[in-house]
Amino acid sequence: MLRQRVITALILGAVVLLGIFFLPHQAVTAVVALLILAGAWEWSAFIGLTDTARRLSFVLLIAASVAWLWWIGPEAARFDNVPIGAGFWWLLAMVWIALMPTVINAGSASLAGIMVLLPAWLALVRLHAMNPQLLLFVLLLVVAADVGAYFAGRQFGKHKLAPRVSPGKTWEGVLGGLAGAMVLAVVGVFWFKVEAAPFMGMCALVFVASVIGDLTESMFKRHAGLKDSGSLLPGHGGVLDRIDSITAAAPIFLLGLDRLGLWH
Repeated sequence: MLRQRVITALILGAVVLLGIFFLPHQAVTAVVALLILAGAWEWSAFIGLTDTARRLSFVLLIAASVAWLWWIGPEAARFDNVPIGAGFWWLLAMVWIALMPTVINAGSASLAGIMVLLPAWLALVRLHAMNPQLLLFVLLLVVAADVGAYFAGRQFGKHKLAPRVSPGKTWEGVLGGLAGAMVLAVVGVFWFKVEAAPFMGMCALVFVASVIGDLTESMFKRHAGLKDSGSLLPGHGGVLDRIDSITAAAPIFLLGLDRLGLWH
């Protein structure tokens, strides 16, 4: 299983690198939109939609929203507050996970899907427009956190993080993930030539957001009785299983860059 995960991850990594740096911005925008729509198809199962027509209706809703954002322009000033809204959403998601993870219905699941998917698309597109290296960095930050959490959790994991949502995740894994993220944050300080303290603090918050993103998807999968969101990626499950942390990390990273004035 680990071997399959590694092979898939290496292939995905190569494809992502080529796409980020060699595709024109509009092509990257389109590719990210397709990933979000694939995620919307998988999310429709969390809502409880079972027949193809109803699942497609949710995908079309997300597609229409993405098309509207794209037509206006993801970099338009009117969308400057979207990352702030995403920040409030992820705070709400954290409370939801902690206090009432079983209180889910079709309406709340639908709204959650919109709040997860649309700001993620906008943030990823904006980061690429600002500098493709920023998009690469936030993806690497999530990967570093995942690797740290995986090995620390396997080696030391004893204390459950959120047993009602994801029984396999532990606080030891979270600390390992934080260590991995902070190692990459140090690299980022030199990479982007920014002040260390605010940048590393922001990366720590992005890591926390990535954990919430992961747990949020786990919460909805558990409610829907699913182990994985899909089967598209061997060893990884579905698209959402691979981008769940990124859907939260990217908007918070974009918000942090803006609020701390770390990128102009």
